[in-house]
Amino acid sequence: MKEAIEKLLTEQLQTWEMAKANYDALATVRVKELDVNGWLYKVQFNPARIVSSAAKVDSKSIQERKCFLCPANLPTVQKGLPFGGHYSILVNPFPIFPKHLTIPETEHVDQRIKVRFGDMLQLAKELEEYTIFYNGPKCGASAPDHAHFQAGSKGFLPIEKEWQYKKAGRIASYKEATLWYLNDSVRATLIIESEEKEAAKFLFNAIYDALELKPEEAEPMMNVLAWYEESKWITCIFPRDKHRPSCYFAEGDKNILLSPASVDMGGVFITPLEKDFEKITATDIANILSEVCISSNSFLRLRQLIKERL
Repeated sequence: MKEAIEKLLTEQLQTWEMAKANYDALATVRVKELDVNGWLYKVQFNPARIVSSAAKVDSKSIQERKCFLCPANLPTVQKGLPFGGHYSILVNPFPIFPKHLTIPETEHVDQRIKVRFGDMLQLAKELEEYTIFYNGPKCGASAPDHAHFQAGSKGFLPIEKEWQYKKAGRIASYKEATLWYLNDSVRATLIIESEEKEAAKFLFNAIYDALELKPEEAEPMMNVLAWYEESKWITCIFPRDKHRPSCYFAEGDKNILLSPASVDMGGVFITPLEKDFEKITATDIANILSEVCISSNSFLRLRQLIKERL
């Protein structure tokens, strides 16, 4: 699989002019680092990501556009690799990572994670050089009407290294899996560490069932990261309370066009506008995370509820 993906990336960047231009542009993106309550965050100025950050994901807009992840609507030049019998591995033409993939379901079905979490773990194991991520329908997914994952170069997100040094405590264990929570006041984070796939799925389902399902939502709001290393899976779950922060809708100097998704939750904030890259501060990031993540009290109740259910 590794060789096939490398070949796909090489061929696509040779034949797809837009994708090549956007990957070449990664060499010139500006990045700054900020300390947010003791956690490292990077801010990336990436103009090409305006497509995702400003995506209209309301029902009317989705109904009025063609689904850009359906096979029939892909650009002629875009090619893919089959995976798992019902996914296709595609090169993402608007990259954040040095290597960035989109992995859509071949059928047009809604973005949902519970029935696909096992697929996510399998992707993480077979694409071992990548971190796999899932954005909920109202948590950064620009195609909430079409089930998909994304994958980016492993080692790119700060949380991949920081999580193991900043555990706040253990919530529960099940067979070869342990559920931790992190010492982070503004970003509620759960970590499943597991040597066994079914045990990881069991703990994930316990989290999923304990999360609040809002009346207007089809699934609990969350972002998920997963990767495989040293014969075990690491999964980060970020329970969410809100789709976009107030600064996204603000006018004038208070406006910051930032719609947090899995990459942002993992420690790399993507700003498609230079004005936002220049002015965003550690305080802004803390405020944004506090606004879109569940509160400290809600996170405490969630952990208690998970314990009661296990």
